[in-house]
Amino acid sequence: MISDLEQIYSDAANSMKRSVIRELLKLTSQPDIISFAGGLPSPDSFPKDEIAQVMAEVMAREADFVLQYGTTEGDSILRNRLVNHQYVTVEKMDITEKNLIIVTASQQALDLIGKIFINRGDKIIVGLPSYLGGLSAFRTYGADMVGIELDDHGMRSDKLEETLKVMQANGEKPKFIYVIPDFQNPTGITMPDYRRREILDIAIKYDVLIIEDSPYRELRFEGEHQQMIYSMDNTGHVVTLGTFSKILCPGFRIGWVIAHEKIIDKIVMAKQATDLCTSPFTQRIAARFLERESMNVHINSIVEMYREKRDIMLSAFEKYMPEGVTWVKPEGGLFLFLTLPEHIDTQKMFMRAIDKKVAYVIGSAFHSNGLGNNTMRINFSYTAKNLIEEGVKRLADAIREELSEN
Repeated sequence: MISDLEQIYSDAANSMKRSVIRELLKLTSQPDIISFAGGLPSPDSFPKDEIAQVMAEVMAREADFVLQYGTTEGDSILRNRLVNHQYVTVEKMDITEKNLIIVTASQQALDLIGKIFINRGDKIIVGLPSYLGGLSAFRTYGADMVGIELDDHGMRSDKLEETLKVMQANGEKPKFIYVIPDFQNPTGITMPDYRRREILDIAIKYDVLIIEDSPYRELRFEGEHQQMIYSMDNTGHVVTLGTFSKILCPGFRIGWVIAHEKIIDKIVMAKQATDLCTSPFTQRIAARFLERESMNVHINSIVEMYREKRDIMLSAFEKYMPEGVTWVKPEGGLFLFLTLPEHIDTQKMFMRAIDKKVAYVIGSAFHSNGLGNNTMRINFSYTAKNLIEEGVKRLADAIREELSEN
């Protein structure tokens, strides 16, 4: 081993941290642990038989194409399908295929966003709390994250404007505002239309880009669909990220970025230096799957499945959780957020929960300012229905014991 290895690592490498979630999942791999930790879709949600049929057809008819390198921008059939059948028709966006690039899942999108926008020490705006994968990607490029607290309607627009006003007075300007408007990860909160408009108006006023992360907008159980921020904007101030990972299957590793052509061009260049192209094989399978017009039926089945799991979990919370514990009732998505009394540290409590054979993700991992120690994220999509209540009971027992000792 080279003697000065630690000294020759780059600044970016030295700023990297292992994913808290991935590390915790190592502790939850025991078969008898009921895990609410990972952000995993249910394997029962995967359309296995239909994907197998599509794969066979693609290999029979298009093998030479799908086994070859592809374009950096992505499969033209898939891009056309996403643009014209989803975003133009359904979301009423004013875009063409030139505004969309396929990436290797939305995590690569977050990394490429960091790569093209962030210099070490640049400020960006994030929610308190916010998606750990985004925080990790931005941290790698040396971002100085400025947290804006959330209320029941998402990122507080009043706090956002106060922060931007102070930054402007100090001669500072953040590179972008990162938001997850629908069923936010980790809280499960949905931002209503009026708040989205407020955030957009503030971004335009202070001339700051918005990164709108939308990984599972389609998974709504109740309430009204809210307008995408991108579709509200006609000024080029919004970049939207999407993915198939939660609504089709994560194994495809397919995501996309929608943005002004100039931004897409920079992402193309950054991606060319990263992996040249996303898998043509999985892209074409996804495209042919979409052509079958099966996606709406598939998503409807997932929504029913996850709604039932959410309701079982919420009912169990009401039944077992001790006084002083509160939680979000999400209108969709995969997650909800628990808040415990302030003196409880969920990181210290984690091993107690593991001893009781139940797991969660500590809330502080989602806070760029290191706070949120009394919170935890709970996933309800992955665990089997018949295990959810037992898992909540075990978690409640761990919390109750922690409260009695503190």
